[in-house]
Amino acid sequence: MKLEQTLKDYGLKDKQIKVYLACLQLGTGPVVKIAQKAGMPRSTVYEILESLRGLNLVATFLKKKVRYFSAEEPEHLIRFAETKVNLLKDVLPELNALTGKSRQRPAVRFYQGKDQMQIILNEVLDEAEELIAFGVSEDLLSLMSDYHKTFIATRLKRKIPLRIILRDSSTARQRKQLGTGELRNVKIIPATHNYHGLTYVWKNKIAMFAFVGDLVAVVIESKELADMQRAMMEYLWEKI
Repeated sequence: MKLEQTLKDYGLKDKQIKVYLACLQLGTGPVVKIAQKAGMPRSTVYEILESLRGLNLVATFLKKKVRYFSAEEPEHLIRFAETKVNLLKDVLPELNALTGKSRQRPAVRFYQGKDQMQIILNEVLDEAEELIAFGVSEDLLSLMSDYHKTFIATRLKRKIPLRIILRDSSTARQRKQLGTGELRNVKIIPATHNYHGLTYVWKNKIAMFAFVGDLVAVVIESKELADMQRAMMEYLWEKI
């Protein structure tokens, strides 16, 4: 039944649902009547009624020394649920503060197109004290050649050193030769695998650029992920 499933989703157990529905149908009754209606042993029903009382779903009173039980109005379920939600809302800032102390969720931002890629590169220039990178030199130079000159000039002005691992090519070897004068330390790996893009790591951030197709970029802000990406690059740097 949809009714029983809804009550189960609300948080009631199967036996509690049977007893609660029996109380609703009877209106008011002693334990023996409720047990008969629910088709359950009297001792079990009494324990369940007490649990429903604890949930404010059943009320009780004495009549001629006999204890009677009655179900609260169905609307009370909604009011009770709203009360619990409001209580949680009141302490939500404190709960969020505690969550923030124990863990930080990674922040992920997506960008598309050359203009938005420049936003990321400007962010790098504003924040980085050192850059570690992995990529293909031809991609960035061919796609953003004019801006890239400005990027290099600003990086040099702000004295941001760059260590970058590039796939072997004539352009990569040229970047290596120019490295010292442009605060750039280059290591080259064989052109064994085909890929197009660039990854920057600085502070607690990772920026990944894809220079084919829709020209997309992703920035991830997470100390744990940045540390892991940095460790991978450092290991590769030492092995080359």
